[in-house]
Formats: sequence, structure tokens, C-alpha cells
Amino acid sequence: AGLVVENESYFDTLRIRVPDAAAVHQRANERRINLRRIDAHTVGVTLDEAITRDELALLVEVFGGDVAALDSLASVAAPSVSESTAVPEGLARQTAILSHPVFSRYHSETEMLRYITQLQNKDLSLANAMIPLGSCTMKLNATTELIPITWPEFGSIHPFAPREQTQGYAHMIDDLERDLAAITGMDATTVQPNSGAQGEYAGLRAIRAYQASQGESSRDICLVPESAHGTNPASAVMAGLSVVIVKCDAKGNLDLVDLEAKAAKHSARLSAVMITYPSTFGVFEDGVVRAIEIIHQYGGQVYMDGANMNAQVGLTSPGHMGADVCHLNNHKTLAIPHGGGGPGVGPICVKAHLAPFLPGHPELTKADGSPQSTVGPVSAAPYGSAGVLPVTWSYIKLLGGRGMTQVSKTAILNANYMANRLRDHYSVLFTNENGMCAH
Repeated sequence: AGLVVENESYFDTLRIRVPDAAAVHQRANERRINLRRIDAHTVGVTLDEAITRDELALLVEVFGGDVAALDSLASVAAPSVSESTAVPEGLARQTAILSHPVFSRYHSETEMLRYITQLQNKDLSLANAMIPLGSCTMKLNATTELIPITWPEFGSIHPFAPREQTQGYAHMIDDLERDLAAITGMDATTVQPNSGAQGEYAGLRAIRAYQASQGESSRDICLVPESAHGTNPASAVMAGLSVVIVKCDAKGNLDLVDLEAKAAKHSARLSAVMITYPSTFGVFEDGVVRAIEIIHQYGGQVYMDGANMNAQVGLTSPGHMGADVCHLNNHKTLAIPHGGGGPGVGPICVKAHLAPFLPGHPELTKADGSPQSTVGPVSAAPYGSAGVLPVTWSYIKLLGGRGMTQVSKTAILNANYMANRLRDHYSVLFTNENGMCAH
């Protein structure tokens, strides 16, 4: 087509200089192809190993080339990476690939089927046992919830697909974000974070951005209980905060005397406290509301870690208790499968004053084209792990408020049943005054 490819080296993505990018995009849209919009004279094309000759022919048409010459061009293309100039010499692989015997041991579909089944049988799943994931209790990953993520209308949508092509997806995400805000007693939600730890970081960034907008950038102290999950202090440090540890008493509760002393000591610099409720020690802390009041009294914000929300949903909420921001683990409380380490979704829900400081994204703009948020993204994709959000949406809609409340009650009952059955064999370190635990 006589066009210039700007890349000197490339793997799967090309920048192509064109006279009129708008015309190229129009021809691409007519052929149901999305190209990256770079500027008025540059478009981006990304290809992978799954592309077919017919699709290549459509691309040639889009760029005004000669389809008849496609096969002859393909025949002279470099047969391997080592012979191609696309990958710089220093980056080309020098070692053998797929050298493990497993890649050459199986020569029929039946042999491969038996091998995969053998691996599957080694997995511990709900099909043969209780999944031992401690306090991070997953809910049932029902088939009804999982089927929608196999639909191409959800599973094959590119994160940067034009908005006019994703209106149904966007409607589901908006609906889910409203539901999550209602569940947590908050005013706004983002599903962008890909994990609980990333949610912590995003929530603390929102707090810092809000405080900066109030002329309080000097607030850089985060109080973290010694019972906290390890990601709490790590997230605080990543958000540019200095961590001050707060003691817990002999029963595992937050030491309110120590909390107030340190909040008062650091009042001029107090940014936030991170509280997990119920705590990582497994108890509903009676003093949680007082702890929140103390932090607010000294000018700080309250971040509530929602790792154990499976004991809260429908019974209470972070917003009801007075927290300013919390995260959820959809892969714990809200049914997304998390075996093997992924995928995860760690939405954050915030009160109204923090809503303008939720993470933004270049793809998320207002009607006038201006950014939705002045705060940068925490994930590469605008809605994070959007492909699994239909699982949580289905879980919430199938159960409704009454059903989710019953799930929480059952989770607490099961936790206490297990604690009591094991009490003669293991030490149950922390319980409340009635000898009960929360998770």
C-alpha cells in the first residue's frame, strides 16, 4: 500500500503512518475491525498467531493495498525469529524451547486426555473436599455464575474496545458498582484494582489525593494494627506513607488507648488508619466504632480492609460503621474462582468526598472528553479483570440481599462449628467474651 511502518523493531504491534487515519478507521469499522487510534496520521495494528489469511486480506483492504499480492508477500517473509530483522539480535532467544519430555511424550488425543485428567485428579477442589483457604472463605462458584464468562460478548471484548461496542458490558459494570456500594454502605465504587492489595493501594491514594486537595499534603502517617494483614503496611509504604504500628490487647482487639495516644501524637501528620473487620485474628472488635471516631477526631481517614467481608455482608457494613473507604475481594466474598492465584478483583468503595479521587484511566472520560479522574490508573485496563465480573454480578443477583445475608450467617456459623470441633486438638487463640469467633 506504500505506507510507512514506523517501528524499527516489533513483536506483535505496528505503528503505521497513513495520510488520513479517520478514513482508515472508517474502512476498518465497515469490516468489523478495531484499530488503535493514535493520531490523525498514525494507526496501530496488533496481530497474533490466531489471525487468518482472510483477516489479513481485510487488513490489506483497510490500508488500500493489493490483496492479490498477499500470498507472494507471505512467501518471502522471514521463516523464523532468528532470521527476522523485527526482533533485535540481542533479544532473540538463543536457547531451545519446549525441551521438557512432557512436550514430546504424548502423541495422540487419548494420551493427552489421560495426562490432563491425571493432573486434574491431583487438584483439591470442591468436587472431593473442603478447600482449606482459612479466613479468605470463597463462596460457591456455581455453574450458572460461571457460564457467562465463556460467552464471547464478555470473554472476547478488548479492554479498549470503543464504547459504542460495549454498552451492555458497561451497563453490567455500572450495575455491579452500585450493588457493591450498597453492600458496603458507601457512595461510589471502582472495579479497576486487580487484587485486594491493589485495592488497598488505590484506596490510600484516594485518601492522599483528597487530603492534598484540602491543603493537607503533610498528612503522611498511617496507623496499622499489629494484627493487620501484611499487605496493609506494604500498601501504605507504596502510597508514600510512613507506618506506625498500633498494639493489640491480649484478646486480639485493637488497643484503643494506644491508638488514641498515637493518633494524638501524630495528629498534624495523621493521614489514615487501616482496620480489618472482623480482624485477621478472627474476632468482631467491639471497639471498632470508637476507633473510627478517634481517627476522625484527629483529622485522619479510615481505611477498612474488606478481606473478611464474608462475615459482614447484610449484617453491617464499613460505611455504617463510619469508614471512609474499603476494599472487597470479589475472589473471596463474591464468588470469583481464585484457585491457582487468579484471577482477582479488589474493588474499592468510598464515601462521596473520596469519589472524585478514585483511579482514572485514559479510556475513561466524561462526555466532553475530559478525564473522569485526576488520579492515574492502578491497572492497565480501565475495569481491571473485567472478564470475570459477570460471576460476581450473577452471584449478587441470584441471591439478592436476603440470600447474601443468609450466606454471611452461615459462614459465621460454620466458622464457629469448626472452631468448636477442633478446640480439643488445636488452640483457638482469639474469641470474644462468649467464646465465639467471626471467621
